[in-house]
Amino acid sequence: MKALILTAILAVSLLVSCNTKTKETENNTTEASANSSELFACPMHPEVTGKKGEKCSKCGMELTEPVTSKKMEDVKSTETKTDVTTVTQADYTTDIIISYINLKNRLVNDDSKGAADKGKVLLASFERFDTKTLDAKQKKEYLDIADDAKEHAEHIGDNAGKIDHQREHFATLSKDINDLIKMFGTKQKLYQDHCPMYNDGKGAIWISETKEIKNPFYGSQMLTCGSLKKTL
Repeated sequence: MKALILTAILAVSLLVSCNTKTKETENNTTEASANSSELFACPMHPEVTGKKGEKCSKCGMELTEPVTSKKMEDVKSTETKTDVTTVTQADYTTDIIISYINLKNRLVNDDSKGAADKGKVLLASFERFDTKTLDAKQKKEYLDIADDAKEHAEHIGDNAGKIDHQREHFATLSKDINDLIKMFGTKQKLYQDHCPMYNDGKGAIWISETKEIKNPFYGSQMLTCGSLKKTL
């Protein structure tokens, strides 16, 4: 009789142990699956997602922004409502901002030729802006900004090898981009930074996509000179 009771207890213990291990295995599998499916988005194009560190298909920036379930729902909702054949004023503005950010980053890296190339790209972005999407008042205000900005972008594009001259035009160009963002807003979180030493201590602003200070007016000479003034 005792042998039967001991056998029954042993069988129950083995069954409980097996169930516990099965549940642990299921939990581990679920967790691993969740980690492998985690998505990240482009800081400039939140609709572009993929694995962390992959490149954005639209601007080439790394995918660094974690995508929550809510964000995914929002993106899906926007995509459903938007006619993919319609290019809006916001799309043109984003195009200009991305071109400006790429130009700014070439100056940060002391890359005069790269800055010239990106200056030409920025000029093309301004040329693409279809002012038919604006009312009369907006069109006048936009053209005031764009005409000045295009002149500076063109100078930067035509002066590869003269980085000091390019940076002089970049200072005024940055004011134009700041005015453009004031007028139309921006889909992305951007930052207005300030260098107190540029232009003989008069100072100058630039627009950045990151909080980290990387000075485009002095590059490697004083890379971290400056401060964040505000979030745009």
